[in-house]
Amino acid sequence: MDERTAQVAEQLLLIERELRQLGWWQSEAPSAEALASQAPFCVDTLAFEQWLQWIFLPRMKMLLESASPLPRASGIKEMAEMAYREQPHRARVLLELLGEFDRLLTRA
Repeated sequence: MDERTAQVAEQLLLIERELRQLGWWQSEAPSAEALASQAPFCVDTLAFEQWLQWIFLPRMKMLLESASPLPRASGIKEMAEMAYREQPHRARVLLELLGEFDRLLTRA
């Protein structure tokens, strides 16, 4: 088992908690068409926080639950910085959490 598994699981929970605290957590999923976008991060159909909630978090949780290998790198914070460039202060904690997620994966 990857020694990062517990830390990654905890980081995913922190990311979810921050999305909820920001009021960016949605109770209703986007349409199937929006979720099926082929664009990176579904930039053409979803807000970044929607992508985090409906694509990123479930996929990462699935990797953890199935004991699949974790990625060896992540650049999710960089994408988040672009997505929240107009509101960096509001997204500060989320950006920090995503940066820590990137560091955890890079420590392979």
